[in-house]
Amino acid sequence: MRAVEDLGSDYAAAGFGGALQPGARPLLLLIDFARAYFDPESPLYAGVESARASAARLHAAARAAGVPCLFTRVEYSPDGHEGGVFYKKIAALKAFETGNPLGDFTPELEPLPGDEVVTKHFPSAFFGTGLAEALHAREIDTIIITGLSTSGCVRASAVDALCHGFVPLVVTDAVGDRDAKVQAANLFDLGAKTAELVSEAQAAAYLASLTA
Repeated sequence: MRAVEDLGSDYAAAGFGGALQPGARPLLLLIDFARAYFDPESPLYAGVESARASAARLHAAARAAGVPCLFTRVEYSPDGHEGGVFYKKIAALKAFETGNPLGDFTPELEPLPGDEVVTKHFPSAFFGTGLAEALHAREIDTIIITGLSTSGCVRASAVDALCHGFVPLVVTDAVGDRDAKVQAANLFDLGAKTAELVSEAQAAAYLASLTA
C-alpha cells in the first residue's frame, strides 16, 4: 500500500470527486436522530449535539420551502431477528429494542405533522424499506442527507441513494460520528466517490432557492 502526501490532489488526478448537480425535487432525509446518540449513559453516545442542531435548522428550512422531510428510526424485537447478522455483529443495537426509550427520537428533533417516518433494520434507509420506489414514484431527484452516524447509516444511505439514481447531498454540519478522525475519513471518501458534500449554509441556500 503506497503512502500519499496530498490525498486531495491524488484523488483528483485519478478522476475521483466529480461534481453532481442537485435537482429541483429534493427530499430532506434525517437519519436515526435517536436518544441513544445523545444520552451520555448510552453505549452509542457520540457527542454529536452540533449535528442535531444543524439538522433541526435544516428541518425548519425544508418545511418552510415545502420540501418533504423523512425521518428514519430503528426498532427490533427482543431477539433482533429483523436485523439478522447485523444485529449479531453490534451488541449496542439492543438500544433499539421495542420499548427502550433510547430508540425514541431525541426531543429536540422529532417528526412534525406532515413529516414521514420509515422504520429500518439495517444501515441504509433504502435497504428493505421500499423507499427508493416510493421516491421515484414522486419524482424525487435529490436527497439532502443528515443524521447519524457518518461511517454507518449515513454512508450506507448515501451509497444506496446514488445507486438508485438520486443525487446525494451530505450536509457536513448535520452528520456526526463518535470520533473526529472517523468523521473526516468518511466524509473524504463520500465526497470522492459517492456524494456531494455541502455545508449547512449551502443546503439552506439550496432550499431557499426552491421557493424563489
